[in-house]
Amino acid sequence: MMRTDVIIVGGGPAGSSCAWQLRRRGVGCLILDKAVFPRPKLCAGWITPEVLADLEMDIAAYPHRFLTFEVTRAHLFGIGLTMRSPQHSIRRVEFDDWLLERSGAEVVTHQVKRIERTAHGYRIDDRFECDALVGAGGTACPVYRSLFREHNPRARWLQVAALEQELAYAWEDPDCHLWFFEKGLPGYSWYVPKQNGYLNLGVGGMAQRLQEKGGSIHKHWEHFAATLRSRRLIDEGLTLEPQGYSYYLRDGVQTIRNANAFLVGDAAGLATRDLAEGIGPAIRSGILAADAIAEGGEYSLDSVSRYSLGAGLSRRALVYGLSRRKVTLPADRQPNPD
Repeated sequence: MMRTDVIIVGGGPAGSSCAWQLRRRGVGCLILDKAVFPRPKLCAGWITPEVLADLEMDIAAYPHRFLTFEVTRAHLFGIGLTMRSPQHSIRRVEFDDWLLERSGAEVVTHQVKRIERTAHGYRIDDRFECDALVGAGGTACPVYRSLFREHNPRARWLQVAALEQELAYAWEDPDCHLWFFEKGLPGYSWYVPKQNGYLNLGVGGMAQRLQEKGGSIHKHWEHFAATLRSRRLIDEGLTLEPQGYSYYLRDGVQTIRNANAFLVGDAAGLATRDLAEGIGPAIRSGILAADAIAEGGEYSLDSVSRYSLGAGLSRRALVYGLSRRKVTLPADRQPNPD
């Protein structure tokens, strides 16, 4: 039986950031992940200046692809908007592996199946024991399923369905492009260039509203691909083969700690309500969970922003467009047809 102070289930940005902070504070930890790193990861790979600050990241020392785009071009109902705020892109296959190695934590390749409470903490699959447990395994995290699902059910109306592809491509336009609510999509599409000839393309929408409208995320991908070709952002003959995944935008998140178990990142459903950005909330929540464990203090998400944009009309419009719910009135409150 392997025993340590803290076991972190999931080695992505949330888990590796938690391990990095725990080790800096002198707390022993072990990361369990079913994948062998470096591993491919579907994600636009957009990171913010806040992410760099939280990670105390020296761009000059980062050994992989890192691109800064000074301009983000948003397309909303046929209107072009220019956002001049430096943002960055990385390749997740490189970034995640770098974060994990930088953490200095021991990593064991293992798919977690059974989690048990013990008198002194937690036991996993009769192989691992710990005092504290961190769920950093994304939307399908086994820590969430075993210890949190009953107390913190996911809000189905905030589930995002996405299709995405990252490919080697000699792009010519260095700006990031975002298309919001095209063809009635309850979400947006993105074109994110990466340094040295890589490109990430994707489309995401609110799954429940797509279903209610009889829509299909695949149809929206076809429209997006046609838009890219018409704007000459990709070649006419380029073959695209996207893959799908889902995750959740942030709700009230009623329970993020259960005894000495903690949820971080997508396992807690922390993607922002306006731009559905998950890397920043994942990293900050991982660091905060590590601080709470090291200090024996409170674990709070108060400093993890619900939004990517500052307060204003743009943010309000995006939040409404992405996460508004269809409301059915009771029979006695239906409008009078007369």
